[in-house]
Amino acid sequence: MTNFPIIRIRTRRKYYRLIFTGLMALLMSLIISTALLLVKVGLVDGFFGELLHSWGLAFVFAWPSAYICAYFIQEHVLSRIEFY
Repeated sequence: MTNFPIIRIRTRRKYYRLIFTGLMALLMSLIISTALLLVKVGLVDGFFGELLHSWGLAFVFAWPSAYICAYFIQEHVLSRIEFY
């Protein structure tokens, strides 16, 4: 089996929340768009084209809302809980 090199990206810590919420919004919007399309129209011809269109639209709304929600929860909710 071939060992592929591990790709690592170095960036500043201040971008952590932005990258994390971006990746979460990307995956969540894909999962939700796929599930809703399957429920609404089923697996029909042109499904993947419609999926890419709805996924792009969903991501436009998912990333800003995920970023705002993550900020609110981390700063105003989790900061009031004492973890041990």
